[in-house]
Amino acid sequence: MLAVHVHVHVKQESVDAFIAATCENARHSIREPGVARFDVQQQADDPTRFVLIEVYRDAQAPAAHKDTAHYRRWRDAVEFMMAEPRRSTRFTEIFPSDERV
Repeated sequence: MLAVHVHVHVKQESVDAFIAATCENARHSIREPGVARFDVQQQADDPTRFVLIEVYRDAQAPAAHKDTAHYRRWRDAVEFMMAEPRRSTRFTEIFPSDERV
């Protein structure tokens, strides 16, 4: 499995709209067959910073996710909400394994 941590810094005035758009995207994302998890986390000491933790079942699933209508809606909706470009880091999932998710 592949885990992607997406770090997002949102403009202060866009926090609520970003949360709404991102949670809507997450609700659809977890229904994708290639998505094992899709977590939305807000930084405790800076509410303008978020981490999206996306866990995919295989290497092809991230591309399939980015090809969905809900991802494109999210991407377009949040583009101007960001204080800086989002960045991501990829990890190889070690535990739990796919059988546990």
